[in-house]
Amino acid sequence: MGLFRRGPKRDPREAPRDGEFSFFSEREGGVFRSQVRQAFAERGLEVTVYAGVVADSAGRQFGLGNLAAVCHRDRRGERVWAGMIRDHVGKVLRTMDGPQPMETLAEDEIRARLFPRVVAEETLPPADSFRYGRAPAPGLREVLALDLPEAVQMLSEDSLTDLGEVPELRIRALNNLRALPVEGHETVRRGDGSSFEVVLGDSFFTASRVLVLEDLVQRITGTPLTADGALVALPFRHQLAFHPIRDPQVVPALQAMAQFAAAGHEDAAGAISPNVFWWRRGEMTRLSEPDGEGLRVVVDVEFQDMLERLVDDEA
Repeated sequence: MGLFRRGPKRDPREAPRDGEFSFFSEREGGVFRSQVRQAFAERGLEVTVYAGVVADSAGRQFGLGNLAAVCHRDRRGERVWAGMIRDHVGKVLRTMDGPQPMETLAEDEIRARLFPRVVAEETLPPADSFRYGRAPAPGLREVLALDLPEAVQMLSEDSLTDLGEVPELRIRALNNLRALPVEGHETVRRGDGSSFEVVLGDSFFTASRVLVLEDLVQRITGTPLTADGALVALPFRHQLAFHPIRDPQVVPALQAMAQFAAAGHEDAAGAISPNVFWWRRGEMTRLSEPDGEGLRVVVDVEFQDMLERLVDDEA
């Protein structure tokens, strides 16, 4: 999975846009939903297709946002959508209709597959099913999830009742996260001399490694973080960017990461946040915010004081 890639040949941006997924034209949106309906029909399930979800006669709903984003971003273009949609629908139905892992897996196996997952809070159901999840930063939520062969299942509060206390389960999940291999790592270098690191991979928990950032930074750079912490960005589930704060280069790095995070978040499957955060001892402070059609950097007094100290140290 590369950081930058050429997009597939698509309808021009001037074409009328889809009302739900603006990265599609109206025609592409129609093709996508038609193929979704066909994929469910091939598995004997008639569904009603709405703009962003489909629903079956039993009232079950299947969101289309991530699947639409995956199709949109595939460099091969529209010719591969039908196969991708068919595979996705098959996995979803096997997961929902098959034996439920919390009922069939042994407790030790459940704990071995347990991971913390950072998600955008707006993507969680409005009910209280995930109220146990802590908020590592505004707009984000950390929940527990099972890494299954064909899916990642986020665990509701009720499903954890017989497994143990949430704090103890979180410790086990964090240990599992630390043990994951680093699938990919790239250094993004800018002409102004600034740089930042990007960890990327197919794992749904790549961005969630922000929860074990100290271990990850030591592992990749060979140098521990200082008390000033790091800049971090988690645009979507398969990418985590960071810049250890050690000198005034944090200023251009912040600008570069803000652009990187906003671009990576747009139209991404598993989108998490377009913002850059200041990470210190596990606490995350947001340093960017929406500004019209883009983002602007906003720093508080503490961050400004740190910048002044770093500049003085360099003098």
